[in-house]
Amino acid sequence: MSAFLSVFRDPDLRKKILFTITMIILYRIGSQIPTPGVDYSSISDRLHDLNQDQSSVYSMINLFSGGALLQLSIFAIGIMPYITASIIVQLLTVVIPKFEQLKKEGQSGQAKMTEYTRYLTVGLALLQSAGIVALADRQQLLGEGVQVLDSNVGTFGVTMMVLVMTAGAVLVMWLGELITDKGIGNGMSLLIFAGIATRLPADGAAILRGSGGLAFALVVVGVLILVIGVIFIEQGQRRIPVQYAKRMVGRRQYGETSTYLPLKVNQAGVIPVIFASSLIYVPVLITQIVNSSQTNVKNNWWQRDVIQYLQNPASWQYIILYFALIIFFSFFYVSIQYDPYEQADNMKKYGGFIPGVRPGRPTAEYLGYVMNRLLFVGSLYLGVIAVLPNILIDMGISSSGGTHGSLPFGGTAILILVSVGLTTVQQIESQLMQSNYEGFLK
Repeated sequence: MSAFLSVFRDPDLRKKILFTITMIILYRIGSQIPTPGVDYSSISDRLHDLNQDQSSVYSMINLFSGGALLQLSIFAIGIMPYITASIIVQLLTVVIPKFEQLKKEGQSGQAKMTEYTRYLTVGLALLQSAGIVALADRQQLLGEGVQVLDSNVGTFGVTMMVLVMTAGAVLVMWLGELITDKGIGNGMSLLIFAGIATRLPADGAAILRGSGGLAFALVVVGVLILVIGVIFIEQGQRRIPVQYAKRMVGRRQYGETSTYLPLKVNQAGVIPVIFASSLIYVPVLITQIVNSSQTNVKNNWWQRDVIQYLQNPASWQYIILYFALIIFFSFFYVSIQYDPYEQADNMKKYGGFIPGVRPGRPTAEYLGYVMNRLLFVGSLYLGVIAVLPNILIDMGISSSGGTHGSLPFGGTAILILVSVGLTTVQQIESQLMQSNYEGFLK
């Protein structure tokens, strides 16, 4: 317990942790406040039935928001617009030369790209909140014919709901950035962490009530095995030895040291899973907004052959597309975050080299070769963990006593919880070591 006590002995670290906890509490309070014009009692009755059914594409987005989406709270849209905007801006860095130049300008360029991301987040939040409210107004959000809005809500009331949800999404983005700047850990990831973690007790109790103690024990054992496996891969590294030669800077002599370059097996973290989850539901949302009537479904090939599979996470078409998107975003995200040529140039600039590999271009090619091999394993690991609940749902295996599995105990949720938890603990560990305290890891 001395390590935990050391966290609160350090005034700066204690202030950051308490600030982070306060922001998370505010986020969870906002996730429970219904938007004006919502029939909350009707939503509560309907959600009791939907909690046993995880076969909707919105179930994953609802999981990320901690249940706020289907409750139509003021934070219903959550951080998904910000995540989608980040995807678009990072894609544009490859296409638009100006964005690529901003990326190379360092802190000032990053600040400008963050500003563009915020503007795009507002637009996407407005679009998504309008779509969610439109689906609720057409009685299509929680099932065909389910009334979730007050009967006296008019055009002004619907407009007010859209503006409130958009403002809520902007406020969530601000809370996440505040946690990143003044708290501990990545703000957006911690908000997703909080949303998933808050559902675990209720879903665990539902499993215990619906399937009994034996099924609950089996689920707990399965989750523990999954957590151990995720930690094993997340902590895995390929350590490339690096040798630095002697060099004189003024009257001082530097170099002639041996170190290593750590390359993680899962270099992309949990970002590809979040990107794929947020991207795969966008065509479903847009199609449902545009097609207000279900009468022409048989004549609409897009909605008949594509959207119906995207709406069902248990279909093999959805599983294959989800898996492929995770693989793609794993390679894409690492390619824009880690440049082997820049790493090789920095090593060469400071007199470093990999034993047996010539400095410069051969070093960059070697680093790229090793990174691609690690990425292949890491992306497969992410894909298998993420689609595991969908495969179980497709097989009809239930973890909640119903016909479908429980997503909070699925691979994606466990992956996010463990990854964010490890990253946050490592940041606390580094600050403890800077303050000359003994860390968590002995």
